[in-house]
Amino acid sequence: MSLTHATRGVLAAIAVVIMVASIPASLARPAPDSFADLAEQLLPAVVNISTVQEVQQPDRRNFPNFPPGSPLEEFFNEFFNRQQEGENPRPRRATSLGSGFIIDAEGYVVTNNHVISDATEVTVTLTNGDEYDATIIGRDRQTDLALLKIETGEDLPYVEFGDSADARIGDWVMTIGNPFGLGGSVTAGIISARHRDINAGPYDDFIQTDASINRGNSGGPMFDLSGKVIGVNTAIFSPTGGNIGIGFAIPSNQAEQVVGQLREFGRTRRGWLGVNIQTVTDEIAESLGLEEPRGALVSVVTPDSPADRGGIEAGDIIVEFDGQEIEEMRELPRIVAGTGIEEEVEVTVLRKGDEVDLTITTGEFPEEERVVAANDSAPLPPAPPAEEDVLGMELAPMTADARRLYDLPDNVDGVVIVGIDRRSAAAERALRPGDVIARVNQEDVVALEDVRTAIQDAEDSGRSSVLLYMYRSNSGYFHVPLPIQEEG
Repeated sequence: MSLTHATRGVLAAIAVVIMVASIPASLARPAPDSFADLAEQLLPAVVNISTVQEVQQPDRRNFPNFPPGSPLEEFFNEFFNRQQEGENPRPRRATSLGSGFIIDAEGYVVTNNHVISDATEVTVTLTNGDEYDATIIGRDRQTDLALLKIETGEDLPYVEFGDSADARIGDWVMTIGNPFGLGGSVTAGIISARHRDINAGPYDDFIQTDASINRGNSGGPMFDLSGKVIGVNTAIFSPTGGNIGIGFAIPSNQAEQVVGQLREFGRTRRGWLGVNIQTVTDEIAESLGLEEPRGALVSVVTPDSPADRGGIEAGDIIVEFDGQEIEEMRELPRIVAGTGIEEEVEVTVLRKGDEVDLTITTGEFPEEERVVAANDSAPLPPAPPAEEDVLGMELAPMTADARRLYDLPDNVDGVVIVGIDRRSAAAERALRPGDVIARVNQEDVVALEDVRTAIQDAEDSGRSSVLLYMYRSNSGYFHVPLPIQEEG
């Protein structure tokens, strides 16, 4: 029996009602009737921040001379008419605006580092209009956070950090800030996503919101409905520079930890493992016989680092650190950085298909050091002749001449690429002459036949690619998955 259109419409409506009625009441979170009470309570703790920077004026001597009568000659003459020839240009004062929030009655203020970056003067303005000169207690460029202090002679209203781990996608949030220098403004929205990586730094773990965030909101707080700070508004995604409903905030759990260290030490003290890592891609996982990509692939272990002393090796895949599973590579730096200094942690790695449990004592992240090699003016030897052609790579054994030609250290072993077929997968992966194959599928390469043997073993195992462990002068070690191709 066929149903009429009207009957089908009634049944569909009934089905929708049944589906809605089946949703537990505890999951339904209606919008608040008003944010007014919450805003009134929190506004006094949110501040405007203005800064002054000295910007060096361009020096006329750095500009080209234009031909007489050129349209640009008159413009530049007017531009530089107040500067005498040979006089050093005087700096000019530039200003910028941002937001912040007070975290205790003594006057400590949290904001973004980029709000006060390069500032010679920082002024904090309260909601009642009172202005105070601020002292920069500390800043952290990696997470874009800064801590200021103002002295008012009286207790100040303040807000507290909440637990950002409890924040859920779809929760209501309220933000307060200083968009476009207009003063305290309140906006509301929901949490759109969590754990966003926007390539702002090595510890990206942003909360995304559709609450309006514009220029000047940077450093302002994101509140949950209990009035706790669960994020620090930091960035927006916008082709125009204005709000399009995609804003990002640093989670409070990360911010509170960094701010605590800035307050205690004036700088951040991060846990340190001492490894360079890569993403485990689908291709890398397949080449190593893993069921799915997970963890962080270790490409370099720093000598005498916590990782080195604890037994981590290049080629290991770190899948668990201090009881926390590492699903993606980008999770590891954030977890390690949040670990205490000189803290003993359990680490699990995958090594040649087996799980290996290690105990590591973390160190403190060291200051970045750069080592510059001396130039050698002696004539370079010719490139060694290729002895093998494998997967589009012309290979030669490691020799003293090869080390000198390609600037390869004595402690780097393997076989050297001396030529690349431009049509090969190796070329597509940007391999080039001078690169060294140190391992294939985590097996050391000493001689040319080691490469062919490892590739044949991979083919016999039904794998479609191999994992090369490469060394490149001035870049160090890195992993590259390479498809196995038919030769001929």
